[in-house]
Amino acid sequence: MSDLLNETEVRRVSATATLDEQHRSRLGQFFTPEPVARIMGRMLEDVPGDVVRILDPGAGVGSLSAAAVVALCQDASDRRPMELVAYEVDDALRPLLEETLAAAAAYVESVDRRLSWRIASADYILDVASRLASLFGAGPCEEFGAVIMNPPYRKINLASPEKVALERMGLRTTNLYTGFLALAAVQLVSDGLLVAITPRSFANGLYFEPFRHFFFDRVGIERLHTFESRGALFADADVLQENIIFSARRGRTPPEVELVVSRGRDDTGDSRLVSAHEILRPDDRHRFLRIPTAADDTRIAAVMAEMPCELTDLGLAVSTGRVVDFRARAFLRDELGEFTAPLVYPGHLKDAAVRWPGDAGFRKPNALLVDAATEKLLLPNETYVLVKRFSAKEERKRVSAAVSSSVDIPGPVVAFENHLNVFHRGNRGMDLPLAQGLAAYLNSSVVDQYVRQFNGHTQINATDLRHLRYPTADELILLGVGVLDQRPITQGDLDRLVESVLPEMEATEVAAA
Repeated sequence: MSDLLNETEVRRVSATATLDEQHRSRLGQFFTPEPVARIMGRMLEDVPGDVVRILDPGAGVGSLSAAAVVALCQDASDRRPMELVAYEVDDALRPLLEETLAAAAAYVESVDRRLSWRIASADYILDVASRLASLFGAGPCEEFGAVIMNPPYRKINLASPEKVALERMGLRTTNLYTGFLALAAVQLVSDGLLVAITPRSFANGLYFEPFRHFFFDRVGIERLHTFESRGALFADADVLQENIIFSARRGRTPPEVELVVSRGRDDTGDSRLVSAHEILRPDDRHRFLRIPTAADDTRIAAVMAEMPCELTDLGLAVSTGRVVDFRARAFLRDELGEFTAPLVYPGHLKDAAVRWPGDAGFRKPNALLVDAATEKLLLPNETYVLVKRFSAKEERKRVSAAVSSSVDIPGPVVAFENHLNVFHRGNRGMDLPLAQGLAAYLNSSVVDQYVRQFNGHTQINATDLRHLRYPTADELILLGVGVLDQRPITQGDLDRLVESVLPEMEATEVAAA
C-alpha cells in the first residue's frame, strides 16, 4: 500500500518540477499531493455495484486513482472486482499515469482482487458532454459507482468548445472545475459517490448559481473537509486558493453532514455533525453552500435568517462602483482640479469612514475628469455606504463598510471605483443615521462571521450583500444614532451597541476576538 502511494507521489513531484509552468497553467493543472489523496481515498465508502466502477477525470499521474484503489481494498470482506477509467488529455502525463495504474493493478492482485483499467486520451468535457447532449446523439455515456477528482481550475472562455458543449446539455458555467463536477454527477449511478477537491468559489455568487442548481438537484453532500490555511493543500505549487474536499451521493440527501476542519493537509482535523439544512437551506433560492466551521455558526445562521428585511424592503440597492480604472485611464487625475470629481478607492476607507484624498502614501488617482464620456460614471455627492469587494479569509474582517458623505468629500458629484460595493437609494444617497446604522450592522462581528460561512471567494460581491437579511429601517437608524454619539468607536463597542439594539445578535467570544 505505502509503496504504491509513495511511488505515485514521486511521479507527481517529478511532473510538477519538470513540466513547463505555462503549460500547466494553460491546462489548469494542480496535481494532488499524497496526504490530500489519502484523505480523499478514505471518503470512498459504500460504493454501489456488483463491480466497483471508478472514474478519475483529469487523472494527472494517477495520485487519486492510486488512493482510491488502496482505500477500496482495505475492507477484506469486499471481494468485488474493480474497473477504473482515467481521463488525461496531456500527452506528457500519460506514460506516468500508465505506470501508476499498472502498479495499482499489481497491488490489487496482491490482495486477491482484480482491477482492470483504461486511459481515455480525450478532453473529458468534450467527450462526455457530447454523449449527454441530445443534439449529438453519440451514444450512451458510461456510469460509475464512484468518481474521485481534482478537476482543472481554469476559466472557460465565451467561445471555447467546452462552453458550447456544456451549454448544449443545459449547463451554464464559467470554470472548468464546475463543468467536471456537473458531468461527473450525471455519470454517477443511483447512490454513487463523488469525492472531489475543488476551489470553494462555487459555494456562492451569481456566476455559479446555474451550476449549483444543476449539481445539487442531483447529489447531496455527505462530508465537507475544510482547511484553515488557503495555502495548505498545494504548497509546492505556490497556490493560494481556498479549497475544500467533499463527498456527495447521487440521489440522496442525508439528514446530517460530517464537517471536518483541519489546520493543514497532514492534520486529521476536528469533526462534527451538522444538519444538512445548515449546509443548504431549503428556503434559499440561490442554493448557497454554507460551511459553519465554528460551533456557534448554527446560532448565527438562525439569527441572520430571522432578520426581518431584505434590501428592497428598506428601499435600498447595492451595486459595484462604476469606475473600472484601467478602462477609464485617460480620465484619471492625481488631484482634484477644474472639471473633475472626487474618485474614491477602497484605500480611502478607514475607521468606517472615507478619508479622501488619502494620506501621503496613497498612490491611486484621487479624481476623475468630468465630461460627456464619464457622466454615466458619476453619482450625486450624497450619503452612501461602501463595502470593500476584495478581502481574504485570513484578514481580521471580511466585511469592511464605511459611510461616504459630502461632509468628507467636496463637490456636487462623486465617483466610486469598481472594487467597492455601493449601497444607494435609486442611485441617490440616504439619510445619515440610516447610513451609519447600515455600516454598523455590516461591520458587526456577527455579520462578519456569518459571511464567512458561505463566502469562499476573495471577494464580497454585491450578490452576497443582496443575499443578506437586515434589521428594520427604524432599528438601523437607532444603531446609526448610537454610532454618531460614540464616535470614534472600537469593534468591541460597536458589537455591544449592535447587541443593545438587536439583542439576538450577541457576539460570540470567537467573533469578538
